[in-house]
Amino acid sequence: MPDYRYIVADAATGEILHWSLPLTEVEFGPEKSGPGSFHGTLSPSFGHGLSGMLDAGNVVILVERNAQLVWGGLVWRTEPEGTKLPIEASGFTSYLHRRLDLHGNLGGRGPYIEADPCQVIRDVWAYAQAQPDGDLEVVVDDTKSKATIGTAKDPYTTHKWEARNLGEIVDEMAEADDGLEWSETVAWREHRAERRITLGAPRLGRRREDLTFTTGANLIGTPHVVEDADAYAQWVVGLGAGEGKKRKVVIDGVRNGRLRLESRLETSEKDETKLKQRTRRERLARQILPTLTELEIVDHPAAPIEALRVGDDVRIRLHEPHTAYDGWNRIVGWTIRPGDGETPERVTLKLERTVKPEESGDKGEEQ
Repeated sequence: MPDYRYIVADAATGEILHWSLPLTEVEFGPEKSGPGSFHGTLSPSFGHGLSGMLDAGNVVILVERNAQLVWGGLVWRTEPEGTKLPIEASGFTSYLHRRLDLHGNLGGRGPYIEADPCQVIRDVWAYAQAQPDGDLEVVVDDTKSKATIGTAKDPYTTHKWEARNLGEIVDEMAEADDGLEWSETVAWREHRAERRITLGAPRLGRRREDLTFTTGANLIGTPHVVEDADAYAQWVVGLGAGEGKKRKVVIDGVRNGRLRLESRLETSEKDETKLKQRTRRERLARQILPTLTELEIVDHPAAPIEALRVGDDVRIRLHEPHTAYDGWNRIVGWTIRPGDGETPERVTLKLERTVKPEESGDKGEEQ
């Protein structure tokens, strides 16, 4: 069984306050473009003298698995329940949701004209950590994207009198078309826990041919696969820029022996070649009928827990009483429940389709 250790550190200085906090009922994990979460309970037999150390909003919990850091975040809440002390924490980006732009334009780093949203995120962290008592020593990588924020006519601006929430600015950057995704990582660097934001442009992860999840090997529980034809279509009408008769229209479809179903893709695409490409991608995405959003797994050589990365595409093969499934899914997060006594370690993967339809304003075509 893996060896877990829960370490408490001062949020601002990084000083280790306790190397092995006795916690039970632990669940934690990362997520795509989000801080992830942590829940645990301080054992009542060890709680005396330790609960005061868990200063909400001022300390960090680090999770170590087999001497490797796998999660870190800020403690935000402790609430006694009888002799137990439940603890709630979130990743470091949750800190930005408790900070505001008090100077406007991130202290003069903006306004932004055709700026890379990756750079805006770096500027948000730089601004937040430049203020007195605000340095979490979070490092943001130097990834660049092809997306742009703001124009000469309409610069991306944050005004002092708006006191914009810094976390919301980061969320806006992650929503830019063909922009970026991000995740959090922690790792030991010369006896200090490095806190890092990993950016992916336009997305995190890659196809992992080296990882597989298969019934009878590393899957447990009962996988929940849904076949919902509300979003299914073999024919897609792609609508581009223009109005009336001048509007670009592309139709992509295939006969496959099933009842014909159609869908509409609304875009502002001016280039007909690009519109054809998007319409074809949409049709291929809508021809995938089964949906799998969660999967219970255990540590296994076919897919070691330490090899999991947010954003990766992995192959899943299911052979269940009512389910036969073989396809690629994207890992968008996971929750780990460390083993306790005879209870083994369990991991719940959070999944989405590798290829999925574009978001649509049409009700009934949503995923």
